[in-house]
Amino acid sequence: AADLHPVAGVRIGVAEAGVRKANRKDLTVFLLDEGTTVAGVFTQNRFCAAPVQVCREHLAAGQGIRAIVVNTGNANAGTGADGLARARSTCAALGSLLGVVPQQVLPFSTGVIMETLPNDRIEAALPAALADAKPANWALAAEAIMTTDTVPKAASRQVQIGGRTVTLTGISKGAGMI
Repeated sequence: AADLHPVAGVRIGVAEAGVRKANRKDLTVFLLDEGTTVAGVFTQNRFCAAPVQVCREHLAAGQGIRAIVVNTGNANAGTGADGLARARSTCAALGSLLGVVPQQVLPFSTGVIMETLPNDRIEAALPAALADAKPANWALAAEAIMTTDTVPKAASRQVQIGGRTVTLTGISKGAGMI
């Protein structure tokens, strides 16, 4: 974990929301300083999960993304209008806690498909995730986003560009997916 360099302007908080399993870190919040540039690449499949649809809408709104909320244990996929409403509710709840509009929050969900997202538990755990927010929580976040993964996946590098140190740190997940 010591080799994962914090990224200026990013704080990460991790908490237990009880999305699928008890006593498991399954909620991650990324807090982004004002002025942060955010972009997304999404599936081209017309059947995409609620969080993908909401992320596309919020990025297109162009209001500047200030937070990302990730839950593990439930993909909120194949959930129709109810899933969209639940993803939007989570964005509104985090936005309210941060004093930003819901369109400045991107929702991500990973886990079991075609089950109702327990957004009430996610929203109840948001204050704990915010209280945990630190620049150095990258390794914890890599663990918290795991589903069937057996090891957390993360990488970090610092390079010099034009005499300035640039930090690149990222986490990812995925195992057993087809």
